Amino acid sequence: MAGQITQGALDAMFNDPDRAQQQFPVPILQCLQIKTLDSKNGGAGATERFRIVLSDLKNYVQCMMATQTNHLVHDGLLQRGCIVRLKQYQAQCLKGKNILIVLDLEVIQSLGCPEKMGDPQPLGPRSAEPQQNPNLGSTGFYGVKSEPTQDTKPQFPRQMPSRNASGGQGSSTIYPIEGLSPFSHKWTIKARVTSKSNIKTWHKASGEGKLFSVNFLDESGEIRATGFNDQVDQFYDLLQEGQVYYISTPCRVQLAKKQWSNLPNDYELTFERDTVIEKAEDQTSVPQVRFNFVNIQELQDVERDATVDIIGVLKEVQEVTQIVSKTTQKPYDKRELTLVDNTGYSVRCTIWGKTATNFDAQPESIVAFKGTKVSDFGGRSLSLLSSGTMAIDPDIPEAHHLKGWYDSSGRNNTFATHNNMQTLGGATGRKDDTKTISQVKEENLGTNDAPDYFALKATVVFIKQDNFAYPGCRSEGCNRKVTDMGDGTWRCEKCQINHDRPQYRYIMSVNVNDHTGQLWLSCFDDTARVIMGKSADELMEIRETDETRLPAEFEQANCRKLNFRCRAKMDTFGEQQRIRYQVMSVAPLDYKMEGNKLNELINSYNQMSM
Repeated sequence: MAGQITQGALDAMFNDPDRAQQQFPVPILQCLQIKTLDSKNGGAGATERFRIVLSDLKNYVQCMMATQTNHLVHDGLLQRGCIVRLKQYQAQCLKGKNILIVLDLEVIQSLGCPEKMGDPQPLGPRSAEPQQNPNLGSTGFYGVKSEPTQDTKPQFPRQMPSRNASGGQGSSTIYPIEGLSPFSHKWTIKARVTSKSNIKTWHKASGEGKLFSVNFLDESGEIRATGFNDQVDQFYDLLQEGQVYYISTPCRVQLAKKQWSNLPNDYELTFERDTVIEKAEDQTSVPQVRFNFVNIQELQDVERDATVDIIGVLKEVQEVTQIVSKTTQKPYDKRELTLVDNTGYSVRCTIWGKTATNFDAQPESIVAFKGTKVSDFGGRSLSLLSSGTMAIDPDIPEAHHLKGWYDSSGRNNTFATHNNMQTLGGATGRKDDTKTISQVKEENLGTNDAPDYFALKATVVFIKQDNFAYPGCRSEGCNRKVTDMGDGTWRCEKCQINHDRPQYRYIMSVNVNDHTGQLWLSCFDDTARVIMGKSADELMEIRETDETRLPAEFEQANCRKLNFRCRAKMDTFGEQQRIRYQVMSVAPLDYKMEGNKLNELINSYNQMSM
């Protein structure tokens, strides 16, 4: 077994890349350890990352796995002790440590997962002092030493050459996007612009400005970059969608603001005055676009307002129509498309503006969308974001697979929709079991990694009256909070629009009881409207014109028995974790239906007693 390991490969990869390319084109190594990294950004949208240790029997080195290799861990193929072929990588020295960015990896399953072979030593930079302790460090990760207690000067990264399995020595200054971090210095990336936003402006009491953003893609990953003010004039016309560029420091790397980006990267870039951007002569060596598809049936599991990539067969194409914004009175062109796939489901996707008017794909084409927003209108529907992209009949395996399925059998199939799916739980194919409040607590619903869904019949007994609504943007499809500018207008920074008044939206805490106990439920605008019987705007008007009437409005909503569909999920409040029960939908009791259910229950008991 040990004879199959490519001994000496790691030292050559970092210190003699020409020899590594010739002598070890695809090295075979052993995986000594796997660890899931905590995201720098935290939160539900954080990117999952894995770090591994690879050994060539003589040395071992810590490795960062690119996200496109995560499936090897998820599928249970990459395990401690397994033997792998390293097909594509980037060797770097960051903060005085050798780090290997793994871009492509193959697990040799036939060799199994033997115990650690040989006595490999840590491979440090040649200029560094050799490490003495190869055992588990304080972080519990192989080869990691405890941090010294005294202050040390930061070490700047030494750029290492790169190569891929097909050969060809890369420039020593080229970084993979996956390897960028705030600790990276004097780097250059070679990446394709996959999307470019329009120029946006903002106006605040402190001043005004403009910005634009682009998404960059290389073979290791994606990253968002933003230019402000002078950099808009400097780079906006230069950067064109679909083209490949070299981007070099100075360019700031910082934690990504997830509310503005849906890319799977913990970091983002900000252009600076002296950032260097050059168009690459070779436009073919960088991928065109990277998708992370969900199938149409899986949309049932996706929460509202999430961003997903989708691919399907174009079943129907509607004509272009116009809608007029209620706030700006500007017309917007839209076109609705119907997509189907081999899960047996269909979904409606709306495209906008020039994308809608210029759309000329024929029915039965394969269409792939990157960056669509999920809505619960009609059960589930999609809308292509302004930063999203669309590809017709793309040359990718998923498209070929769908085309083969549709031509062989799918053309004559009938397809289910997500319409009339009253809850996320129902839409997922799971039965929303009716629970009592005591059962919800005794069964610890919401304590698992995945949320739990349940139905509840309960009576409203108390509604918190403080902070029951917030001032929201009046633009269609935007729920963001607006700011009182002090001049009679309310500004939405997302839409870059000043409104003459806000549209108030509920964010309400409701206490409900049944015969077994009490439970606090969180309600947003659509569900709180059903409970209160009026909009948040109407309730705020009452508070402003005759505040004495307000308690009576809340009292009128009490003592009503309703059908709730709820989601239980663990949330963090401050430094404490607790379960949040969110109302997904609410409806008055249908007494005829409830009577029929009781009748069926009585009949079932009668049959059991016979």
